[in-house]
Amino acid sequence: MSPMIPDLAAHPVGLSIVVPVYRGATTIGRLVDALSLLKPVGGLEIVLVNDGSPDNSGDVCRTIAATASLPVTYLEHARNFGEHNAVMTGLRHARGAYVITMDDDLQNPPEEVVKLYNHARLGGWDVVYTRYAEKKHEGWRNLGSRFANKVADALLDKPKGLYLSSFRCMSAMVVREVARYRGPYPYIDGLIMQVTQRIDSIEVMHLARAEGRSNYTIKRLISLWSNLATNFSVLPLRLATFAGVAMGILGLLAALMVVFEAMITGTPSGWASSMTTTLLVAGVQFLILGVLGEYVGRAFLSANGKPQGVVREMIAPNPDRTPARSPEDALQ
Repeated sequence: MSPMIPDLAAHPVGLSIVVPVYRGATTIGRLVDALSLLKPVGGLEIVLVNDGSPDNSGDVCRTIAATASLPVTYLEHARNFGEHNAVMTGLRHARGAYVITMDDDLQNPPEEVVKLYNHARLGGWDVVYTRYAEKKHEGWRNLGSRFANKVADALLDKPKGLYLSSFRCMSAMVVREVARYRGPYPYIDGLIMQVTQRIDSIEVMHLARAEGRSNYTIKRLISLWSNLATNFSVLPLRLATFAGVAMGILGLLAALMVVFEAMITGTPSGWASSMTTTLLVAGVQFLILGVLGEYVGRAFLSANGKPQGVVREMIAPNPDRTPARSPEDALQ
């Protein structure tokens, strides 16, 4: 039995493209111009989310919303909340039967958008990720991405070996369920894995960054790993439990050895080994407390109502502009 293909006519537009914008003033205009030339089945709209960018991205995006030849929604966060938070805001305003998320840096060629969309639409997939034969990121960034995917393999219920890319296509059903999450620490891929397992991937090109340098820093990557580890899995807590049990067993064995040595020699030796063991046990205890503290802190901030994102400004699409449609639409 083949999977059901969503009815595009049930949605105002066939494809929405959500783009989080941060320091993207020099690239976002070129990206929208390139996307405007596409003619996907069912039409196309663009949702731009300015995530508190410190440059003049806001002014550029407002100009785009006023002059673009296709529907553009502009949303501006009151401060920088993070990429995944910005994507969540964009998903809530996307109207398409399918939604593609992509970065503003032109590393994902706009020409690949229709390929990704058609693969999801014609195959009846809920989610389609992209993978790259060669990534044009810096070496440390590639290592960080590989590490994040290895962590995701261990923590998330995802197809083994699936590469989690920010350039992805989701059906409206998945978008609707993902957007229900209101916690302050969203992780889009973790939410997706909780909704569906009808997931596929395709290979696309990846280009070198057109302008500037990556907005991802070591701090941001660590924050992303932390969101993944503590928001969508209890495995760190289980590992902390296992570590505590293991250290307890080692401590018991060490105590028995001390008693045995005292019975044989009368004076237990090994001050250095005792200090090493004490420091090791203390280190494990502090690690466990740190993991517990991270969970408790996140739970506190969630219960305290920390916002996922605050929209300062919204510019709705001009009703006079209709989505650019493909020749296939005329036959439907």
